[in-house]
Amino acid sequence: MHLPYPTHHRPNRARRRIAALAATLLAAGALAACGGDDGPQRSVDAFLTGWRKGNLQAVGLVDATGAKLPAGQVMQEIKDLSGELAATPPTLTRKGEPKITKDTAVATVRVEWNLPDKTRWAYDRQVRLAQGDDDQWQVIWEPEVVQEQLVDGDHLGLRRVSAPRGALLDAAGQPIVAPRPVVRVGVQPSQVTDIKKLVKDLDAAFKAIRPTLVPAVDLTDLPQRVSKADPNVFVEVVSLREEAYKQIKPRIYDLPGTKFQSDTLDLAPTREFARALLGTVDSAQADDLEAHPDLYATGDLVGHGGLQGRYEDRLRGVPGVVVVIKRSGQGGTLEPTGTELFRRDPQPGQALKTTLDVAAQNAADGALRAEPHRSALVAVRVSDGAVLAAANGPGPTGENLAFTAQVPPGSTFKMVSALGLLDKGAVSLDGPVNCPKTFTTDGRSFKNSDNFALGSVPFRTDFAKSCNTAFAALAPKLGADGLAVAGRSLGLEGQWDLGIDAFTGKVSTGGSPAEQAAASFGQGTTLVSPLAMAGATAAVVRGRFEQPKLLLDPVPAKPAAAGEQLKPESVEALRTMMREVVTSGTGSALKDVPGGAVYGKTGTAEFDNNPAHTHAWFVGWRGDVAFAVFVEKGGASTASAVPIAERFLRALPTP
Repeated sequence: MHLPYPTHHRPNRARRRIAALAATLLAAGALAACGGDDGPQRSVDAFLTGWRKGNLQAVGLVDATGAKLPAGQVMQEIKDLSGELAATPPTLTRKGEPKITKDTAVATVRVEWNLPDKTRWAYDRQVRLAQGDDDQWQVIWEPEVVQEQLVDGDHLGLRRVSAPRGALLDAAGQPIVAPRPVVRVGVQPSQVTDIKKLVKDLDAAFKAIRPTLVPAVDLTDLPQRVSKADPNVFVEVVSLREEAYKQIKPRIYDLPGTKFQSDTLDLAPTREFARALLGTVDSAQADDLEAHPDLYATGDLVGHGGLQGRYEDRLRGVPGVVVVIKRSGQGGTLEPTGTELFRRDPQPGQALKTTLDVAAQNAADGALRAEPHRSALVAVRVSDGAVLAAANGPGPTGENLAFTAQVPPGSTFKMVSALGLLDKGAVSLDGPVNCPKTFTTDGRSFKNSDNFALGSVPFRTDFAKSCNTAFAALAPKLGADGLAVAGRSLGLEGQWDLGIDAFTGKVSTGGSPAEQAAASFGQGTTLVSPLAMAGATAAVVRGRFEQPKLLLDPVPAKPAAAGEQLKPESVEALRTMMREVVTSGTGSALKDVPGGAVYGKTGTAEFDNNPAHTHAWFVGWRGDVAFAVFVEKGGASTASAVPIAERFLRALPTP
């Protein structure tokens, strides 16, 4: 180095300045090495990345004594410790710079696991590092890195905690499904003397129970179950409602080998109680588990059909989750140690409050009980539109015919036609309208039930006696869309929002003269549901349409707007005629029903090209309750629908 100073002392001072500068630069370099790419944070980051990816080959690993560890061994230990969480490695984040003390360092790491049901379990752990002879930082592996309470041989395990299911409430706010007494019927193998005879006797007894109280009991596998069971265990056959058990107790109590245990189960008031409307709650089925592996596990309860299925997300709640430590037990199976590392308590499901009235629903279910055909009965409170009952007779499980049937209404639709004719001034109560035996228009002939003819009689008589030919002849006075206008004034074809599927009807409009004639008495292309006809009947009583409602909480988002006020003189005349149906017409079987005056309209509806194939209908009201009865292939309404209406009204409590 060339120095420009010739004096003797300057070179010494310069050398001291250069040495000081070099020392400063060396010190700065050392600090940079600690905080730069070669520092402990590089090894920590590589370890966290390798943990997530399942490969630690890029990381130097030692145990607490400083002995080197194979990367594969450490990775396997991490997987073993992670246990039931291993399939979803945690998110790992270094928090700040490692703290260095001589040749050791400590890094703080955030560990975040994603648990079922969008639950997050997060905590901080410390990763220790040691600087080797080659100045490389190596991660000190120990089980506590995964979780502070873990030791060799531990495994993280998950336990689900079922959430209390939200209740379906009736209009009074009481649970429809509640704990009810049952008797578990079973067999003790050591006391069975003749298994074949026992099966035969039990089968005969179970078949004697009303089908509405218990489903068919399959005993084909009972001999095999008994032969394989411990001689002194209780082999359950079936759980019976207490009422059902009492029916057959004398027949089964003393059979050799039978045993009985009292218990309670969450059940509706009866097995048939609004079953199709409410739906069922069952153990998770294979298709549930396959379709929603993130929601359900074996043993979970799942709503199927009806309100239980539609509002499953609201009712099911959110299961709780617990992270526990498991260790190998007898036979090598992993068993919980009792140590909980994390818990998120279950969130109970929310209740669903309905408008259903228990007494009305029981009356409706009872009215259909003896009917062998598919059938339905819907009852609506006139004053506020609340659906009080929705019953369905025998048929496919879960089919809510009461709300979703799409069938011709038959002569019950004369209620709508008459309203349209009265609104247009085309008829009056006492104005004469001819009721011939047949009426022909556009090449099509129409006749009355049993081919009756009344001649020229007051319109009220045509209505009470349900004269098809009179209405067919009056059809042109309704015009092309008069029937549809009248139907819509009663809510038919409306956009209803009940919170569950419902068919509001499709009224014939336009069409040929023959179609208009058929539509005037509920044939042709007009289709309705029992709910739609119950709502229309309630509108006649009320004087304006108001959408039937089923749910009080949550309230449906878009219920139909209330209809305009009906013409008072038209609905008053219509009410008079519907009363005369009962006092002197086709519904006279109801005139002695107690509890107040009954109003109504019978209906028989052809549904194919065979006049002998007919559905049966009755719509009507008593007091504040309007209702509709439908019997598929029920024949004459007086033989099926009217008796059902009578049973319903006699069982329905009156104010």
